[in-house]
Amino acid sequence: MKTSDFNFELPEELIAQHPLADRSASRLMVLNRQKRTIKHEVF
Repeated sequence: MKTSDFNFELPEELIAQHPLADRSASRLMVLNRQKRTIKHEVF
C-alpha cells in the first residue's frame, strides 16, 4: 500500500470552518483499528 493511494481532492467548501450552532448535531466517525470497525457517533 502506498500513501499516494490516499490522495484525493477535497474542496475547501466541504471543510468545516466553524462549529455547528446546535452542538448536539455534531457527528464523529470512530475507527477501531484493533476490531477493524467503523462507527458513526454523536460528538
